[in-house]
Amino acid sequence: MKVFKYPTQQEWLEIAKRPEFDKNALDNLVKDILNEVKLNGDSALKTYAQKFDGVTLNKLTVSTTEITTANNLVSDELKAAIKIAQQNIEKFHAAQIKEEAVVETSIGVNCWRKSVGIEKVGLYIPGGSAPLFSTILMLGIPAKLAGCKEIVLCTPPNKEGKINPAILYTANLIGITKIYKVGGAQAIAAMAYGTKSIPNVYKIFGPGNQFVTKAKELVQLDGLAIDMPAGPSEVLVIADKTGNPEFIAADLLSQAEHGADSQVILLSDNEAIIDTTNEELVKQLAQLPRKEIAAKALENSAAVLLKDMNACIELSNNYAPEHLILASENADNFTDKISNAGSVFIGNYSCESAGDYASGTNHTLPTNGYAKNYSGVSIDSFIRKITFQQLSKEGINNIGPAIELMAEAEELFAHKNAVTLRLKKKI
Repeated sequence: MKVFKYPTQQEWLEIAKRPEFDKNALDNLVKDILNEVKLNGDSALKTYAQKFDGVTLNKLTVSTTEITTANNLVSDELKAAIKIAQQNIEKFHAAQIKEEAVVETSIGVNCWRKSVGIEKVGLYIPGGSAPLFSTILMLGIPAKLAGCKEIVLCTPPNKEGKINPAILYTANLIGITKIYKVGGAQAIAAMAYGTKSIPNVYKIFGPGNQFVTKAKELVQLDGLAIDMPAGPSEVLVIADKTGNPEFIAADLLSQAEHGADSQVILLSDNEAIIDTTNEELVKQLAQLPRKEIAAKALENSAAVLLKDMNACIELSNNYAPEHLILASENADNFTDKISNAGSVFIGNYSCESAGDYASGTNHTLPTNGYAKNYSGVSIDSFIRKITFQQLSKEGINNIGPAIELMAEAEELFAHKNAVTLRLKKKI
């Protein structure tokens, strides 16, 4: 991991750059996949399964027999752990559901909003080297709570045409039954446009590699909604002298192991913390099964020594990390200064892994600096707010003249007439 000592603010922009790849080649490849699925549906999906996943599929739909078999393959210990996470995630997200009051804006004029679940949503669940069954909890639970009527789940199969048992168990646990063996950009295309096997949806959620991310970006041009723009996983740790280097190194590696294009950043006003953390990184990296991936990510990463904690927070707000860890015994003193972050972990014992799995907060978060203008997934991500208004005769009499004047000033005389006719009505 590169080390920068007391960089100038002009150099901060360079430090805050995310890893880049050939966007033109990616655009063209993903556009071809989207068009092929749009034209040839299931046939294209099976061709891509053979090409990218190395598997020949007769059916794309996961059967009830496969789900039952998977349930028996998941250990009781893992089932219990998943249920703890389920309970906490449900509790946190259920608390976000609030009934809105009817507001009388003028006498006889009542306005209110109603939350309505998006009818059809699609969930993309990565299932390759890291089968993210936890993401099913993070997306499926709020979708269910929001009242989404149809939930479609796509996830890639292995070379034997099977889905990871923990993915099927978790989906079944929360009541998702429409599960399909499709991964990559082609899965996004299937949920966006629909095929004979897979219904189209109105909004797509879920993380993925650069192909999935680009596909989500492109289907928006056809009017489909997505959860948020996204990129590779990232974490930024702010540590003072009271931080624990062993913990900090573990947290940095927990994101580095996601992918070679992930990025991790350490900011500190204490040089000893940076030096000791780098020593810990070397020790802990050697023990990881995914050490090659994590090592590659560390090449895109940095440790930065700054003059004080205020400078650390300022650089962090500039970077707008997906995950922000305040590694300090005095972390509570800094929370009010945080303005840009997807999710914040306060203190030495608040590891990022807690938010990824079982604390209750959602782990589907904005990356690539989008925490400056996007929130993580919540109940609100799965609902639409419909506004209502009801005017009585007294109500239209109260605000009608103002509407007439405004409509006439904009030279929209049909708008004015719709009010005038009502004001003239005697009954």
